[in-house]
Amino acid sequence: MLTQIVSGGQTGVDRAALDVAIELGLQHGGWCPRGRRAEDGPISNLYRLRETESANYAVRTERNIIDSDATLILYRCALSSGTKLTRQLAEKHDKPMMMIDLHEDPDEVSARITEWLRDQKSVIETLNVAGPRASSHESIYADARQALFRAISDCTQ
Repeated sequence: MLTQIVSGGQTGVDRAALDVAIELGLQHGGWCPRGRRAEDGPISNLYRLRETESANYAVRTERNIIDSDATLILYRCALSSGTKLTRQLAEKHDKPMMMIDLHEDPDEVSARITEWLRDQKSVIETLNVAGPRASSHESIYADARQALFRAISDCTQ
């Protein structure tokens, strides 16, 4: 059963996932780059993230995949470079993965995430959530937060 959500702490999808975990009372964490580096400056200590020895985003991406049971990738229309890397690393480490386009109907997005999480409930305790940063898509944080909140609250009740 899902008990923890991890992400890299970047603006956008990563922060939406961490905020949903906090709001729903789930454990949260993950790896972030040295210096708690993100596009908007250092990541707040509100988020229980551990720093990698490297400031390179790819290092934290791989650590979060390795340390989790599965990865959920939320994106809009097409995968960006960092999101493509997440997919490649999840495949490399043979981790369960689901990719959801947030451009789809919000009710359908939440339903698909809920169904996947329920199907994987014996596999997923720690879920890595990844996707684009806020600067690449104006409403990605709000859309990801809405979808995750609905899906995860449905699966943890």
